[in-house]
Amino acid sequence: MSASPVSRPVLAALLSELVRIPSVNPVLAPEEGSDERAIAAFARDWLVERGVEAWIEEAAPARANCIARTGSARGRCLAFCAHLDTVATAGMTIPPFAPYEDAGRLYGRGSYDMKGGVAAAMAATAELARDGLEGSVLLALVCDEEHASLGAHHFVKNHRADAAVLTEPSERRLVLAHKGFVWAEIRTAGRAAHGSRFDIGDSAIARMGRIVAALDEFDRRVLRARTAPLLGPASLHCGQIEGGTGLSTYAESCRAKLERRTLPGEDAVSVLDELREVARGAGEPGTEVSLLLERAPLTTPADAPIATAVRSAATAVLGSAPAEIGVAYWMDAAIFGAAGIPTVDFGPSGAGAHEAVEWVELDSVVDCARVLVETARGFCGGQTPTRCRSATTR
Repeated sequence: MSASPVSRPVLAALLSELVRIPSVNPVLAPEEGSDERAIAAFARDWLVERGVEAWIEEAAPARANCIARTGSARGRCLAFCAHLDTVATAGMTIPPFAPYEDAGRLYGRGSYDMKGGVAAAMAATAELARDGLEGSVLLALVCDEEHASLGAHHFVKNHRADAAVLTEPSERRLVLAHKGFVWAEIRTAGRAAHGSRFDIGDSAIARMGRIVAALDEFDRRVLRARTAPLLGPASLHCGQIEGGTGLSTYAESCRAKLERRTLPGEDAVSVLDELREVARGAGEPGTEVSLLLERAPLTTPADAPIATAVRSAATAVLGSAPAEIGVAYWMDAAIFGAAGIPTVDFGPSGAGAHEAVEWVELDSVVDCARVLVETARGFCGGQTPTRCRSATTR
């Protein structure tokens, strides 16, 4: 019999091949000239060679998801999800697409964020296809997580599962919650005039300065006292400001872009209302506040069946119960949660996401794959199945 897909040699070889294939998000770095189509095709072929039904779905023009399925319709359906795209390679001090292993770590762009998780989910699905499964697993290897999550949105629109496990890196901890965020734009208006004409000039930058100072105070005094279990406080920061046309001209307009990290129960409407109130309190009642992008937070109860299944599986594989945490960053898990699919995250260990040097610990990738296998075996045999629904019959 061939080696188990979740064995270390197989996983190390698989991960190396994944890292070797450039899959930089084309929106973030169009000059790098890659997208997810090549890596999605490789994943499909690797899975098919191991007896897993797999296919490509186009989430948008030239943006590919790889979807796979194994098991039966006798029990629950569980989704594994990982994203195929990476950030750009500019500034890296190691070869981005020439993976190498050193001291148990595999290096390269995407090794940690998150091709280690991709490899774990692929290997677990192939392992489950070897000996049968009561219930079914849907594997969603999605595009565009690093920008607009086109792949995850496409998947939940066209497929259904009883629960999902993401494999974003979590240092072998069980992630039950993560923050959301709101990106907003604030505009102030002044009156353009020659720099000598203080009597008629009205600086939109000065108006924005008062608002930014008030927002900083609001962040420190109000938001840091607003907390949620596992997640800690809400927060706010101004990320970009631009305005004015020259040193000798009073600025007619100024624009600031800010990010507000949100907690469960908060949404864009309430955030924008608060921003307008802060602007009014700073003496700028006419300030224009608009939404750029919203991503919802996630919270999954600790006693949810999928949380129980991952906890039990991790305890069996690792020898002790995993730490249960929330994280400040956002991930595709919230898209699954918003679609009514209870979702948690469990992934490997490493460092260097979006950084000059990126690596993942290979043993943690093996552990993650084995936890996924045991999670599926424990979860999918439960009660009434939803069954894996797809828009197309296969």
